[in-house]
Amino acid sequence: MSGGLGFVYMSATRARICALAVLTATALLTAGQPATAAPRADTADPMNRAFAEASQEYGVPRDLLAAVGYGESRLNGHAGKPSQANGYGVMHLASNPANRSLEKASELTGESAARLRRDTTANILGGAAVLRAHADALGLDAAERGDVDSWYPAVARYSAAEGPAAALYADAVFTFLAEGVAATVSGGEEVLVPSRPVDPDKGELSASDVYAQSEDYPSARWVPAHAENFAAGRTATVDKVVVHVTQGSYAGSISWFQNPASQVSAHYVIRSSDGEVTQTVRDKDTAWHARSANASSVGIEHEGWVDEPAWFTDAMYRSSAALTSHLSAKFGIPKDRAHIVGHSEVPGNDHTDPGANWDWNYYMELVGGDPGTGGDGLTFPLYTTQQSGSSGPQVTAVQKLLTEQKYQPGTVDGRFGPTTKSAVEAFQRARSLGVDGTVGPKTWTALLAAGTTPVLKQGSSGDAVKRLQRALTAALGTTVGVDGSFGPATKTAVTDYQTSRKLGVDGQVGPATWKALQNGE
Repeated sequence: MSGGLGFVYMSATRARICALAVLTATALLTAGQPATAAPRADTADPMNRAFAEASQEYGVPRDLLAAVGYGESRLNGHAGKPSQANGYGVMHLASNPANRSLEKASELTGESAARLRRDTTANILGGAAVLRAHADALGLDAAERGDVDSWYPAVARYSAAEGPAAALYADAVFTFLAEGVAATVSGGEEVLVPSRPVDPDKGELSASDVYAQSEDYPSARWVPAHAENFAAGRTATVDKVVVHVTQGSYAGSISWFQNPASQVSAHYVIRSSDGEVTQTVRDKDTAWHARSANASSVGIEHEGWVDEPAWFTDAMYRSSAALTSHLSAKFGIPKDRAHIVGHSEVPGNDHTDPGANWDWNYYMELVGGDPGTGGDGLTFPLYTTQQSGSSGPQVTAVQKLLTEQKYQPGTVDGRFGPTTKSAVEAFQRARSLGVDGTVGPKTWTALLAAGTTPVLKQGSSGDAVKRLQRALTAALGTTVGVDGSFGPATKTAVTDYQTSRKLGVDGQVGPATWKALQNGE
């Protein structure tokens, strides 16, 4: 699965938010306005103006409206691109079987769905219209609509979730109201929501068991995914953790997993602001998150968007690393990058998460594991698929190998971008490999084997043996020790390779075996 660029959320420094809120409130009171009043509609700031006008048009408190938008998107419209739940814009107006808020907003405002998806002012107006419709359906009168605490049930309905997931969503919005928000959005505009005491009227949701504890990981909440979105039990041994990014909000993703039409789930979801963890599928069951690795992995979703690094907070990294460390101990998963992988690195997947902005070195340090650099930057226990959006030490290795072979991957920075993809395609074309710009087992094998082709046998040593050992690791999918010494273990690996590729089996590496390796066989 696969927030606002430049947003500034001060959850880790709550005192700073409160100080900012006090200064804001003081300034507004000095001007003769209450602290929660909307900015004047004639302000030059387009997003503040949009919130003010939508608030006035539909009678939704401006700060509530902004808090809902902040919780959904960090006030970023993502240029009209959909979330994983097919939601759009700052207010995440959705169009899926369980949530038709986009269509509802179009009906209420008269705006086209296309404009609601892409135009921020229209999108905020649509969000206000949907919120007001929920308030009307709940029977809120004018006095109640003027009291932000009365809006809790309407906010919960806006989530299109039920029970604990709806309460989780509304709780997050009211936490933003209580703590305050300071967000810098496109163009440098600052959107503020001053902090204030909140005591929401939760209505029927007050009894929701949103604080149920996970049996597998006591630090987590338990909000189960729909039974049609995962499979009971396992058909393989758990041997890896898969790191994802939600492409949406925390509560929204949990709600999406409860929608039977989604046909997706993950075992855990982690919140950006404070690292809160919610489990949605038991460890013993198979979540649907990574295709070929579903049965053999635990999936962890991280709130945010792959192209917006501000979502990846220290609180999130630390919380996720603690969970991954726990899972590694529970299942005996090695703490290395062959077994703690990104969604993009799982064979058969077309996603790019967690993307180039995910700090793998820091994450693996927190997990207490090996980031997999191998000392020389080319040696790894396993070679995982690298493609557009991938990042980390193995991408760096790809770029180094391409550079050595006189291809041009761009800056060797561990980020798999368009230039690296073009270089991979050129290499694949030259070696008569399938040209897809993705570095899978065949391309890895050809890249790692590239170079001189001396005859190697037991007793040989040197860099050519290291190249052989790395290439065999990629070709066979099992770790061959890389020490530059052709001993019995390397001979066994050569024999296995020759047998599986129907080559002459002699345990030595001559022209035919080198040719097969360099052709990615």
